[in-house]
Amino acid sequence: MLQQTLTFTEGVKTACGAAPGTPFVLLGNFEVEDEWAKGETGLPSVGGRSAAAIVNRMDEFALLLAGAGDHVVLKSRPDNGYLDYLDGLGLDLPGILVTDVNDPAHTVAVDALASPRLQQRLHELALGGARLWPHGMSALEERLCALTSLTPALPPAALVKRVNSKIYSRRLATELGLAQARGWECESAEEFAEVARAAAATSLAGGRRVGVKDAYGVSGKGIVVVDDERRMQQLVRMVQRTATRSGNPWLSLVVEEWADKAVDLNYHFTVSVDGGVRFDFVKEAITDRGVHKGHRFPARISDRHAAEVEDAAQRIGARLAAEGFHGPVGVDAIITADGELLPVLEINARNNMSTYQTRLQERFVRQGSLATARQYDIRPAGHRPFARTRDILGELLLTAEDGRGLLVNNHATVNAAATGEGPHNGRLYGLLIARDEAELDALDTAIAHRLAEENADHE
Repeated sequence: MLQQTLTFTEGVKTACGAAPGTPFVLLGNFEVEDEWAKGETGLPSVGGRSAAAIVNRMDEFALLLAGAGDHVVLKSRPDNGYLDYLDGLGLDLPGILVTDVNDPAHTVAVDALASPRLQQRLHELALGGARLWPHGMSALEERLCALTSLTPALPPAALVKRVNSKIYSRRLATELGLAQARGWECESAEEFAEVARAAAATSLAGGRRVGVKDAYGVSGKGIVVVDDERRMQQLVRMVQRTATRSGNPWLSLVVEEWADKAVDLNYHFTVSVDGGVRFDFVKEAITDRGVHKGHRFPARISDRHAAEVEDAAQRIGARLAAEGFHGPVGVDAIITADGELLPVLEINARNNMSTYQTRLQERFVRQGSLATARQYDIRPAGHRPFARTRDILGELLLTAEDGRGLLVNNHATVNAAATGEGPHNGRLYGLLIARDEAELDALDTAIAHRLAEENADHE
């Protein structure tokens, strides 16, 4: 069983069968679902180069999850001003390894596979017993381990892919008797046509919407919300045409009735190689049209719901352990408008956004404080160094002395989509820490206002 006295990261190391001091190499291969989805037929994907460039620089989150004896692989070295800021907060940072190439359209894992010098350094670390801890395990990370002799901290990619499917999530919830929205799993075009008819006759006929979801969709991608039979039949024809063109009748979709939610939740636990399950936390998830925007914690839920969440975590964790899985797990859940907990919307058997907050949470969120992990959409004109971000935020930025304000936990995403001196889309990620609700809301409003003013100056 995992020891509660360990820090979060030490607990993960123990769960993965390593001693707490074992060096880990962290790799923030966000949206690993895209790799798992290869060969799986689903819904058309959308997105542009700008969005991909920003998502791929979310790799910098790993910098603040790793410990002083660890290493992190990044697509480029963090801004020196940002590193100075983190140092001023008293954080012991890991060793920073940078890929030989940085293609904005590629994940850090793809760039690492094209980086001989980086691979040589990783091989040297492997000789010292280092293990690779990626955001999620796929064939790409297995290939990197094979090239560098790094030991993977997580289970084989095929297992990890299987337990991350939304089809698996629904079937596991059914097996465990956990409440979930009415829904169906589809693994062929013919099955999807049958499910579409069933959904039209039940959910749609009753005036309720349904969501059609890719089994490996992430953060609002690979999902279509349907509110009438005509639109559902359009999707059926589209899927059938795709199956006919490809000659592959198999697909991976779930269809679920859209629940009337009151609260989004994300709860997190760590599964150990010995079968133990450590419940880590539950947070309120902040979403916008299905897209993750942040977390608020502690979660404002009843003792009853908290107990139900912990019970679900233990049961799901035990089942994952029986499958051979170990490592961090996050589960999305909701509380419906009538107060019912639906504890399994989907199982994310990988790092979650909330995973990357843990080290900062342990260090800076004091007893009785409130925190919100937040992203701010911004539009800088040209490259914006951290020094400029610091000037904009001023006294709203968290300092070691104050203990309240915004703690920036990813600055690479500010400039990821920059291609020249003109305006570009960016994101500033941070952890807002305050003493009470009023202060938290005022801080959020003030930060959003200052960033918006800066955007307006350049339009």
